[in-house]
Amino acid sequence: MSIIISEDGKNAHRVDKSEFEKEGYLQNYIHENPESIPVYEIEEDKRLLVLAREFATESGPIDALAIDKDGDIYVVETKLYKNPDKRTVVAQALDYGASLWRHSDHNEFIANINNKINEKFHISFEEKTKDFFGIDDEQMAILLAAIKNNLQQGNIKFVILMDTVEDRLKDLIVYINQNSQFDIYAVQMEYYKFEKYEIIIPKLFGVEVKKSMVVAISGQRKIWDEQDFIAQAQERLDGEAEKIINLYNFFKTESDKIKWGTGNANGSFSPMMYRLCKTISPFSIYTDGTILVKFSWLDRHGYKGTVDKFYEIFIDELSRTTEIKFLNDKSETFKITKEDFLNNYEGIMSAMKKSVESIRS
Repeated sequence: MSIIISEDGKNAHRVDKSEFEKEGYLQNYIHENPESIPVYEIEEDKRLLVLAREFATESGPIDALAIDKDGDIYVVETKLYKNPDKRTVVAQALDYGASLWRHSDHNEFIANINNKINEKFHISFEEKTKDFFGIDDEQMAILLAAIKNNLQQGNIKFVILMDTVEDRLKDLIVYINQNSQFDIYAVQMEYYKFEKYEIIIPKLFGVEVKKSMVVAISGQRKIWDEQDFIAQAQERLDGEAEKIINLYNFFKTESDKIKWGTGNANGSFSPMMYRLCKTISPFSIYTDGTILVKFSWLDRHGYKGTVDKFYEIFIDELSRTTEIKFLNDKSETFKITKEDFLNNYEGIMSAMKKSVESIRS
């Protein structure tokens, strides 16, 4: 397979598919670029924080260990198609998962992760996790409890990452997902190189199978709806709940779809605007007024020109009408806190309305 690269519609170059020379390079790539693992196709808000490479277990080192915002644990195994033992990669991943479950003490597990994070980023595991996912201390405590529960119960997810995924492996993964409680995904990483640029096209397999039950810290995960969201907002914000309810009603009218969150403790929704992106919302809005602004995701996966216009209008209006401090960089996710939302409600509403109007015209 080839791809075509051009500059402003001119000087087109055909680029043929390249090969990863070593598995170590693929491991390092996902460690440095966790967004290359397309778990956002499983759930719109989902992304992985890769905690460690070569994470030691009694069955051998796990290529990469990751978590998501819900505290789910992911064993990531990389294999090149040319590797002769590629057919055993699923069994190998399951063996590592069993070893984590059988032999990992929770406190020791967190201590090991903390050491790995500190070695690479020079901050603690909690600091890195809160910054990466944009969560507060309360949400961090919930995430840690979920990790502990998942480790004790053996609720571990698996990602098989290869340069080429053969049909038999795809069939095996679909079969396992359909006939067991395991969640196993395969990611095919197509690799292209042009001058100093690397182009990765990830394709996810295994998500086709929908589980009848999604396991979380206290059993089945809650799927929020309008009634429950408003009730919790009134409980948390009391006399100021009208502000977050007005914001919800605005997006209920102006967005293409309201996607409800699935957290057990914190109600949330994400307004989908298909002119920006079919799969990712620019905002996750919580019952306490916290707003996660996700232009970093849109910038990678949305419609470039429309996203740029939406972003510029939102940030310009936000800076003009509020005193909220933010990073003027689409590559960073930032959070509007409860206090900032309540104190700058009118300016935030104005920024939301003008940016939405910009993609409707």
